[in-house]
This record gives sequence, C-alpha cells and structure tokens, in this order.
Amino acid sequence: MKKEEIYFPDWQRLLIGNTPWEFMAEVLLRTLVIFIVLLVVLRLMGKRMNGQLTISELAVMVTLGGIASAPMQLPDRGVLMGVVAFTCALVFQRGINLWAFRSRKVEVVTQGDLCMILKEGVMLVKELENSRLSRDQVFAALRTHNIQHLGQVKRLYIEASGEFSVVKAKEPKPGLPIIPLRDQALLKSLPSDNNYSACTRCGNVGETNQVKGTACPYCSCTEWIPAAK
Repeated sequence: MKKEEIYFPDWQRLLIGNTPWEFMAEVLLRTLVIFIVLLVVLRLMGKRMNGQLTISELAVMVTLGGIASAPMQLPDRGVLMGVVAFTCALVFQRGINLWAFRSRKVEVVTQGDLCMILKEGVMLVKELENSRLSRDQVFAALRTHNIQHLGQVKRLYIEASGEFSVVKAKEPKPGLPIIPLRDQALLKSLPSDNNYSACTRCGNVGETNQVKGTACPYCSCTEWIPAAK
C-alpha cells in the first residue's frame, strides 16, 4: 500500500482492509470449513491433545494455529491449501508418536522425560534447577494433594507433560512444613517435633542438637527450623 493511500479515518481500510464487504460472507464460509477440519484433525490426533501437552504436541498446536489463519482470512489463499497442511500436520504428529513408541530415545527427545524432584522428604535441588522449578511451585503442587509437610512424601515426579505425580509415604516422618508463611494461624496449628529440625531449602531433616548451626549436607544451607510431625 502506498503512503498516500493511508489516511485517518478510513473506516473501510480499518475494518476490512482492501477486500470488498462481500468477502465477509466468504470469511464466514472459510472459517466454518477450517473449523470443521480442525476438529476432525484434533479428534484423530487422540485424547492427549485435550490434556496437558508434551513438547511435540505443543509444537503441533502452534503449527495448527498458523495453518488455520491464512485460509480463513486471506482472499488470495484457497481453503484446500489449509486442508492439505492440516493433513500433513496430522501425519507428522501420528508418525512421531509411532516412532516414539518404538524407540525410547526418540520418545525422550520429542516428548521429554519424567524427573524425580523429591525423594524421601528431601527436595533434589539440582533436579529442581534443571527443571526450572521454584520451591513455591513444588509446595503448591503438594498442597493440592492435602500434604502439609515434606515428611509425608516418598516421591515427587514431574512428568514429561509438566504434571506432578505424588507418591505418599505410608509412614510419615518429620519434615519441612509447606504451609504458606502468610497463613500463620494454620502454620502454628501444625504440630512440630522439637527433637528434629528441617533445612529450609531442601527439607533435609536431622536431630536438632546435631544440625543446629551447621551446613546442610545436601544443599549447604545453614538455616534450620523445627520439623513438622
């Protein structure tokens, strides 16, 4: 568009660009066709596309968004081009899933792998850093499982899809409280074990008279608080 063709207020240019008003009816038809094709493609891609997405599934979703926009809105682009692109995306996604099913290495590369971030009530700091997770995110995930301190957790995994999987301990032991500090009423109501102290960074627990004033062997933190029962 030339510079002299741009002026304000040019309501037709602002609303529909250089296309005629009649193209609005065509946009409606194009959108309907692409929407139906997109629903069919998503249905064929499987139930996983409706849940938390893996890396490869997220890439496919972004691709589908890019495919859908052009044939719906651009008058010089045909709908058939979008249908062909959708078909290619479907074949690619199903092909990747089949390849990943047959090869563990391909599965890890294209979909990621689970990671253990808590073991026997102690957070694995290195794994947290590699997964780019904060303690608050971990604590929030645990609180949704009605957990009040880390001693109640045997294992915590973060799945390839980004979801948390919790394995509770059959016999809870003293652990680091995960109640938010702003909720002092609930935090104070949590029974504590004065014989044991928990590292405020990783949750490692030791006898109070032995760990007080020392560095945690797991994360080198020197701050300890009474462990919750």
